[in-house]
Amino acid sequence: MNDMNWLAIYPELVLLAMALVVSMVDLWAKTRGPAYWLTQLTLAVVAAMHFAYIDTPAIYAMQDMVVSDSLGHLLGFFAALAVMISLVYARPYAAEREMLKGELFSLSLFSLLGISVMLSANNFLVMYLGLELMSLSLYALTALRRDHAPATEAAMKYFVLGALASGFLLYGLSMMYGATGSLEIPRVFEAISTGQINQAVLALGLVFVVSGVAFKLGAVPFHMWVPDVYHGAPTAVTLLIAGAPKLAAFAMTFRLLVEGLLGLANDWQQMIVLLSVGSMFIGNVVAIAQSNLKRMLAYSTISNIGFVLLGFAPTVVAGNTLSAANGYGSALFYIATYVFTTLGTFGIILLLSRQGFEADQIDDFKGLAKRSPFYAGVMAIFMFSLAGIPPTVGFFAKLSVLQAIITTNQTSYIVLAIIAVVLSLVGAYYYLRLVKVMYFDEPTDTAPISAGFDVRAVLALNGFAALLFGIVPGGLMELCSAAVLNALKS
Repeated sequence: MNDMNWLAIYPELVLLAMALVVSMVDLWAKTRGPAYWLTQLTLAVVAAMHFAYIDTPAIYAMQDMVVSDSLGHLLGFFAALAVMISLVYARPYAAEREMLKGELFSLSLFSLLGISVMLSANNFLVMYLGLELMSLSLYALTALRRDHAPATEAAMKYFVLGALASGFLLYGLSMMYGATGSLEIPRVFEAISTGQINQAVLALGLVFVVSGVAFKLGAVPFHMWVPDVYHGAPTAVTLLIAGAPKLAAFAMTFRLLVEGLLGLANDWQQMIVLLSVGSMFIGNVVAIAQSNLKRMLAYSTISNIGFVLLGFAPTVVAGNTLSAANGYGSALFYIATYVFTTLGTFGIILLLSRQGFEADQIDDFKGLAKRSPFYAGVMAIFMFSLAGIPPTVGFFAKLSVLQAIITTNQTSYIVLAIIAVVLSLVGAYYYLRLVKVMYFDEPTDTAPISAGFDVRAVLALNGFAALLFGIVPGGLMELCSAAVLNALKS
């Protein structure tokens, strides 16, 4: 039994302490400014701590219940950055709707704390505790605007369906424990490798675990909460739900299925492929029929999650380390770049919103290029990236996942890649429709568009990054592949 090794969980300790400090500061301060800037400073420090530890070897702590490794720190860095950007975009919107409360900042930090716990989990129970902390914070954030009926309804749906999914996951994990005799992810891997397991119980537990993971990812057929919550929640909260939690869901998938249950890959791989194809099909086809932009982006999320899951499929077939790095590394690159692209799209929606006007209909973007060529240009970059059009980062992300599938040289996976390309072409329609509305339709809204320097600067950087990492993706791709390789070796 090793020692507690508190050094390995410094980012989580800082987050916990500062979430409490921010809550106290908000009680005593006369304005929300101190709480906001203290939250941003905390997030910057946490992001810097994660970035500083990205290249360090894996360290096990808290009696092997958590692991501090490259993958966790890289995802933690992205997650802290995503929450920082979300709060920059959300602040003006929240201030206009009396949502700029201390709860917005403290719950955002607690949500990130839950995400960080999930990223470093090396034990089933630690993973579950992190998941619940993140989920409960997001449920409360969804209901933050208590006088808004759609937000309250969305929070109830999110809570009830989330509790159901947590039940599935917990039941599956308990079966894993019953079949293998351990809650530690490496011990479960060893038990499966040696064959000292109860196969029937393990197989049933695997179905529940994959179902729970699919719900948190928002994959078909567990996607029903995504459009309703995205639509009903205040857009500032939708931004928080659509960002960093997706990175936690990726980490949960990787830790549970790859690090713990790789020995059952032939079983979960088939389920992942079905979830992937179903998500790409339903997400892309249903999104075409949407007139509400938030619902369209919700279905876009579902289809993109399908593409991420595709990265988990080929590696197991090839059965070697290089192939694993390609597949999981591509999926990691995809989810990271997708999260920041999505933040930008919601940032534009928040920018165009004002008191009494949500700017969440596609028609609300008519003639945006004539009102503001800059904001229309940035939004067009995000749409091109989500559609996978070069030279944006979305194109390279899709290409890297498809390459990982095709290099398996198996006919079934080449067919799978063709299906993914066809469905991506279908999905390009609804992204390009928004670009057409912005550039070729006459504006119906002539209200001036104003934004603070911080929002304009972050939006410009966000759009520039979507282009830059599409033109020179090598550095970020190598970082993702190295993090995955280190996690597989540890």
